[in-house]
Amino acid sequence: MKKRWGDRKDALLVRDIDAFHAFMIHLYPNRTDAEVYMHAELDIGPLLAYMAEKNVNLDDARYKLTIFHAVVAAVAKVVKMRPLLNRYISGRKFFDRDGITLSFVAKKQFTDHAEEALMILRPDDSYRLSDYAQKIVGEVREARTGGGDYGADGILNLLQKLPLWVNRLVGWGLRRLDSIGKMPADIYDVDPNQTTVLLSNLGSIKCDAVYHHLNNFGSNSIIITIGEAKTVHEMDANGAVIPRQILPMGVTIDERIADGFYFARSVKLIQYILAHPQLLDAPLGEVFDYEP
Repeated sequence: MKKRWGDRKDALLVRDIDAFHAFMIHLYPNRTDAEVYMHAELDIGPLLAYMAEKNVNLDDARYKLTIFHAVVAAVAKVVKMRPLLNRYISGRKFFDRDGITLSFVAKKQFTDHAEEALMILRPDDSYRLSDYAQKIVGEVREARTGGGDYGADGILNLLQKLPLWVNRLVGWGLRRLDSIGKMPADIYDVDPNQTTVLLSNLGSIKCDAVYHHLNNFGSNSIIITIGEAKTVHEMDANGAVIPRQILPMGVTIDERIADGFYFARSVKLIQYILAHPQLLDAPLGEVFDYEP
């Protein structure tokens, strides 16, 4: 859509917001004032079987599908189908993003003091599950083997060398520019705080899912963590014990962008997609009818 006065370079101003949500931003002006926490245990049995079959026939073993790749693809599909998830509040105004952006953090080495690399993924409507795998694997490999600074890390490393008073001044300036939507492109494009969803794969370090706080800086309204997959045993109606593969997920959302009913249906949609993983091989722009 053509941009109008009041729109931002990455989003359109929401001009038809209902009175309840319009007033809520004055009662809860900060994102951290309106955090909602949701927990889910996703059944990934069908997904694991599907990925095992796909991985056998891979042309390049470097791009082996993982649970994290599937979750990232599923989250992108849900945001595409549930557009209020791609909304954010800044300067006490509501905005709808032009596109979907996903960010995550990768350890350069699995040690206590190893550096972290911040990465941003911008899938278009043609993205399928294999595209996410190739892009994420490539980004992580570049971060871990590259010789230079990566994304936001280069800017942060530069600021670290400057005096404290300069950093405080820069911090104040960035917060001001952020509030009026004038963040410099070189910073905005590599800042995970400016993305639709920030994801953390805690399962890769054998941890459970947690609830991660939101930040008042930037426009990120959703943070998702996934923990280590586990096997649980349940009893069916006939008294037989059956194993299930479960993935714990923690979600933190800015409740001002939608309502609890909308969020709950969105989490159910993630579960539905992972239970029908063939949907991840359809292009991101190809949506389907869903009724929980």
